[in-house]
Amino acid sequence: MAYTLTQASRACGKGKSTLLRAIRAGRLSATRDEVAGSWLIVESELHRVFAPALVVPGMDHANGAPRTPERPDRTPELEARITEMQEAARLRDDTIADLRRRLDAEAEERRRLTALLTDRRLTDSLSASPVPTQRRRWWRFGR
Repeated sequence: MAYTLTQASRACGKGKSTLLRAIRAGRLSATRDEVAGSWLIVESELHRVFAPALVVPGMDHANGAPRTPERPDRTPELEARITEMQEAARLRDDTIADLRRRLDAEAEERRRLTALLTDRRLTDSLSASPVPTQRRRWWRFGR
């Protein structure tokens, strides 16, 4: 059975660059596939130079196929988290709307009070008679 460079690196637990250096140095014999352009390494030749890996990471040992990682189903957890985030966004939007409403009400109250104060000042100044004030001098001598 002939391995490709990737399969051979998995079978012996070495990197592809290590295998390429061994091929170029002449320690490991391999043939070049003319169609695909990849290296083909015979299994016995590979294990003559490199010992087989006891545990090949990422491979299913029963059939040599790449193993898919088993992941627990986290769908309910993620859906609950999405629901929490949506609730937080709703609360935030409600708070923002409430604060805007309060700000608008306070601005309207401020305008109303300003108008009342302005009108009162005009009314008071028109009804009061002007009282002449004597100017005080800064220097007491020479009054």
